[in-house]
Parts: sequence; structure tokens; C-alpha cells
Amino acid sequence: MPYEAPPELASLTLAQIAEQVKQRKLPPVEDWSPQKTGDSLMRIAADGTWFHDSGEIRRPAMVRAFAGLLTRDAEGRHWLVTPFEKLSIEVVDAAFIAVDVSEVDGGLGFRINTDELVIAGPDNPITARGDPETPGIYVTVRRGLEARLNRSTYQQLLAIALARGDDWTVRSQGTNFALQPS
Repeated sequence: MPYEAPPELASLTLAQIAEQVKQRKLPPVEDWSPQKTGDSLMRIAADGTWFHDSGEIRRPAMVRAFAGLLTRDAEGRHWLVTPFEKLSIEVVDAAFIAVDVSEVDGGLGFRINTDELVIAGPDNPITARGDPETPGIYVTVRRGLEARLNRSTYQQLLAIALARGDDWTVRSQGTNFALQPS
């Protein structure tokens, strides 16, 4: 079955974004408890580029497939999980990059670099880290995984915040999020 990317984020209502999120079929890695562990020899660079054994993974379908198996444990380690093994993966900053944002119907929808859609809210909070001069803004995707906003997405989100007022906050699904690190 050929891959079909979700529609442009700006053309969707919040309900349509939620439906796209719901339709995404992900493997139930939370239910798997493989006994075998190891190293995947994979790395996700700060810019979201995936590497295996020092070579870039150039096929987007492969990246999307691996991304569906990705999880992060309570200690902050990232893993690729299958029913048979759990392999560590080095993540330099965040597992994903948020490449677009849209404010619609009281919510903030994000597209990440694997074409997944995420709605910020209580289950998918926006977090500001770093310092006020060089903040890093992240949105939780799933399973403890985060997407760092790229520059243009951060600028879009900042424009949304400044349109609301000058307190550098945004609101999504009834929850306020600060865009400046504490």
C-alpha cells in the first residue's frame, strides 16, 4: 500500500487533526517485554537525521518505520522495541523535529518530521528548556518521546503567543504553556 502523507496542517480543523492522530496505527511496544537487549548502532542527530552505523538513513519510509518502534524510558534512554529485542538508540537532542504548527479551534496542532500529527495539551505538553536567550521548545509526542520545534515552527508559535498578549504563553486544549524557560 503506497504511503499517503497527511493533508496540510493549516487546512485541517482540530477534529480532523485528532482523527488523523487516531488513525495512525502504531505497534503496541508498551505491551512487549523482550528479554534480549543490545545496541542498534543507530543515532538521531540534533537536526532529526537518522543514522545507522555512521551512514545516513535516506529512505523516509525506513525512518517512519523505526520511529513507530521508538520509546523512551524513565531514565531518558531511547529504545527501538520489537517483540523479540530492545535495542538502544542514541538521540542527541530529541527523537523528532516539529516542522509546522497550526492554531485552530482552541488547539495547537503540530506536524513532526515523520509526518505524524500531534495536538498539544495535557497529554502532549509543550516544554521550554535552556535559557531565555537560547530557548529550546519541545512538544511531547508519545511514549516519553519529544519533538523539538525547528526555527520556523518556533517563530510560528511565538507569533501565536504574541497575538494573545506579551506574556510569552500559548494555550491548547485548555492548558497554558510558557515559551520561556523558567
